[in-house]
Order: sequence, then structure tokens, then C-alpha cells
Amino acid sequence: MNLFLELLLFLATLLYSYLEAFVKLFVPVRRKSLGGELVLITGAGHGVGRATALEFAKHQSRLVLWDINKHGVEETAAECQTLGATVQTFVVDCSKREEIYSAADKVKKDIGDVTILVNNVGVITAADFLSTQDHQIERMFEVNILGHMWTTRAFLPVMMNNNYGHIVTVASAAGHFVTPFMVAYCSSKFAAVGFHKALTEELSALGKNGIKTTCLCPVFINTGFVKNPSTRLGKILEIEEVVQALMEGIVTNQKMVFVPSNQSIALLLERVFPERALNLLKKMSEVKFDAVIGQRSAQ
Repeated sequence: MNLFLELLLFLATLLYSYLEAFVKLFVPVRRKSLGGELVLITGAGHGVGRATALEFAKHQSRLVLWDINKHGVEETAAECQTLGATVQTFVVDCSKREEIYSAADKVKKDIGDVTILVNNVGVITAADFLSTQDHQIERMFEVNILGHMWTTRAFLPVMMNNNYGHIVTVASAAGHFVTPFMVAYCSSKFAAVGFHKALTEELSALGKNGIKTTCLCPVFINTGFVKNPSTRLGKILEIEEVVQALMEGIVTNQKMVFVPSNQSIALLLERVFPERALNLLKKMSEVKFDAVIGQRSAQ
């Protein structure tokens, strides 16, 4: 096909896509059932991970919960069991590849094939770049991106064989927008968003369209991980509203879930506004949180 015909095909596809999107505004989105799915959630002992587990329990999913904190993950399991869910727990340090692979082997051997993987685990250190310790930088990358890769590599082969499954990446707005005093964290979350996008593209190229992917990107959540966050524009999110948006994204197979949804507009503005205007807008938003500043790391 020559370039002119390809351009015509592109324009026709573009027009069709806009018409399709317009029609979908008035047609209910098809929602998939989560009942009976074997769902593995990392970082399930608290916060978004715990709330996500409870939502899957309400949908009669079978649950496998991982967390480094034994007490926390068992508390989550107990709450899910009161909702009638079947739950198995594992104490796993997701910064360690060997622990991930070992636990994954036990899951596959003793429980079954994971059909929905929720890569939720994450850590954060709020500090200026030079005050951030080397080991803190390493851990953020080990947990926030490498841990996601190892768990996905562990459970993806069966999904590929069956051409069925769903991989969820819990990232952050910090994977799209930079924030001072979170250089390493933002970098790890940019990597997580990139991992999601690249994996999605690769699965499509391989013809594995039965494997769905979703990436969650919320702004600050009231979980206690970041101390005293505030902003003049928008609000600090509650866990429940973030998880509701995530679950909606999963059952409707959304590839990218922004919370709040107007982040997609902010992304567009970042591409079209001149730098001077963007800098003023950032000052107006006045994002604040407690961070270690000026305590130079001795490595």
C-alpha cells in the first residue's frame, strides 16, 4: 500500500474513532465479571492494596494477597473472608526477585493460575535528591518498578498460553508529572507507566489481545505515606474513591485510569502551554508536603 492510501486509511480510522467515542457517551460500557477470577495483589496489607482486595472480595473473586507485613496482610485476609472470599496470604518482600519467584512458584503449584495480577506495592521517600540516601533510591526502584517486572514475568507465561488475563499497574500521577523533592520516586513511577505502556504494546504486537492491562495514576492519596500533603488546586484523595476508579477501570478494560480524571487535560496542557505559563500554573497549585531538605546524604 502506498503512502497516500495509508494516509487516507489513517484519516478514515481517525474519523471512525471519534464517531465511536461519541456514540459510547450514550451507550453503557460492557462490564466484565470478576467472579471466580484468581486475583493476586501485592502490597495488600494496607492502603490501596487492602481496599482493592476488599472490592475483589465483594465480586466473589478468589484472592492471593502478598505483603512484607505479616500482621497487615492477615488483617486484610480476615476482612475479605468475612465477605465470603477464599483468601491465601504470603509474606513477600517485593524488592527481592528470589522471594517473588519462590512465592509465585508456590501459588502456581498449590493454588492455581493467576488471572488478574495487581502490581500495587510501592514505597516512597520524600526528600531532595542529594538528601535521599542511596539505599532509599535503590529500594524505590527495586519495589516500584523491578518488583512489578518480576511478578509479571512470573505470572505472564500462563496468561500468554491462555490468551487470557489482566495485569494492573498501580503507578501515580508522579509517573506523568514531576514534583520537587521526589526525584527518585517520580523516576520510578515514570518507569512504571512506561512499563505498562510498553507491555500493552508488546502484547498487542504478539496478538495476545485477551490479556488486558490497566494503569492507575492518582494524585496524593490520604494514606499517610506522604506527610501533610496539600494543594490549592484539587484535593487530597481518599483511598475509597481511588479504588472505586481502579475497579471501574478493570471491569471496563480501561488502559489508563487517572484520578481525578482531569489529569488527562493537564497532560494536554503540559504539551501545548509555553514553559513560562506552566511554571506560573505550578506555583498557583502550591503543592506541599513534608520532605527532608538540605540534609546531604553521605551515601
